[in-house]
Amino acid sequence: MSSHLIPPQPEPTGAARLEAIGMSKRFGSLIALDDVSITVPAGNFHALLGENGAGKSTLVKSLIGFYKADKGTVQIDNRERDINSPRDAAKLGIGMIFQHFTVVPSMSVEENLALAGKNLNAVIDWKAERQRLEKFMDTAPFPLSLKARVADLAAGEKQKLEILKALYAERRFLILDEPTSVLTPQEADEVLGRMHDLTRLNVLSIIIITHKFREVYGYCDEVTVLRKGRFTGHAKVSDVSQDELAAWMMGTNEEGKQEIEAPKLRPISAAPATTNDGAVRLAVKDLLHVTSDGKRAVDGLSFDVKAGEILGVAGVSGNGQRELVAALTGVLPIHGGSVTVDGIPYKPTRKAMRALNIRSLPEEPLHNACVGKLSVAENLALRNFDRPPLSRGPWLSRKNLLTQAKERIAAYKVKTNGPEASIDSLSGGNVQRAVLAREISDAPRLLIVANPCFGLDFQAAAEIHARLRAAREGGAAILLLSEDLDELLALSDRLIVLSRGKVALECALGHTPADVGAIGRAMAGAHTTQQEAA
Repeated sequence: MSSHLIPPQPEPTGAARLEAIGMSKRFGSLIALDDVSITVPAGNFHALLGENGAGKSTLVKSLIGFYKADKGTVQIDNRERDINSPRDAAKLGIGMIFQHFTVVPSMSVEENLALAGKNLNAVIDWKAERQRLEKFMDTAPFPLSLKARVADLAAGEKQKLEILKALYAERRFLILDEPTSVLTPQEADEVLGRMHDLTRLNVLSIIIITHKFREVYGYCDEVTVLRKGRFTGHAKVSDVSQDELAAWMMGTNEEGKQEIEAPKLRPISAAPATTNDGAVRLAVKDLLHVTSDGKRAVDGLSFDVKAGEILGVAGVSGNGQRELVAALTGVLPIHGGSVTVDGIPYKPTRKAMRALNIRSLPEEPLHNACVGKLSVAENLALRNFDRPPLSRGPWLSRKNLLTQAKERIAAYKVKTNGPEASIDSLSGGNVQRAVLAREISDAPRLLIVANPCFGLDFQAAAEIHARLRAAREGGAAILLLSEDLDELLALSDRLIVLSRGKVALECALGHTPADVGAIGRAMAGAHTTQQEAA
């Protein structure tokens, strides 16, 4: 970048226009960005799409000064700027809302806002600061109590506070990184709707990184797609279809054909591919788990899952989902109630899971379902290393171990340097494929799955969904817990909502659209009759 650039200076309020031209960034031998350009007009709500590793994060981190691009220029309001740090970006009115909260839990809302203020001094004049904060909150898009302690706020309220911090700091251009991942449907619509209103008022310009087409088509004006660090497409949202966006994300080969077949997209209200009249496979009655501090994380929970059925479990994070999975897989103790599988009393041990053919795909599988320093082949054998043909008495057959690994790697398209590479060298999507290969290759009768696509790109998620549907159609009973409601509505035959460790709502998902409003109210803690959304 040239030395005559105008240094960052405070800018007037009003939405900013941003143009990045020819952005390139290399990390060693990896080309993370290769001559990428993007233009976001003032007042534009702009979607940035692409699979994991497409370069989205590298691009936006270069725009906020977290990285320094090797090549390329950035123009703000048609003036070339040199952004060397987040402080430079902040002076230009550019901010970013990250996936993980940056608020200080032990402080109040007003203290968090004051820390984010544009003119923070070493000593805060609280009388004057409170006057400014009260004036700001009078026109703020989200009502929050200034005196509330952040630790007491719900996840949705913390996300709103993150946005209020940026607005209080007079940001004119915001980058939102998966901003709705912790929100109920109503909260997601509220947050994105209010942000959309601010773009219409020309207060803000926005880039949103998202994997959800519903958010793109519901709120965005334009969309830009990256693939393998390169620009692959841009359009007005109204001029492009979901299938076209999927093709841009997954690429074409030299003959102009799609490299990977695009998954068939269907509305989230569509009925699952099959219905089932199967017998009850998993029956949970009055299940209780009490945490070390005396909290009933799972509080008298009852439900069942039939053969050939996916039962979806929705809920805002922290309402007993993790404890339920941990209790059913033996990680945490069961303090009350009963669990049966095919009518047989079940206590979660490795021996019982093997005898009843129960498998699990836990959240964050690299940490919860793998031994990171062991090879891919060894991790693929964790279920059957002590049985023929892998074991011969006390001896492990390395030949058979590698043969099994190669077969599963090929069948599940696990990208690895070889079966003897350590599994922690794989990408998140490929770890997920490897664990799924291990867990469903032997046609399980019951499959317990938690957040299977968290952090995965569009294609990896589509592959995981296809495998789960195939397992269901093969007769497996699947308990699917996810914080992505769209995923649950797309896959599940029935749905229950957990709130405070209890079932707040149960509904069948058929050919009529699901009552997302009722589901969202239940997720937010408004308990309703269990059949309200049926």
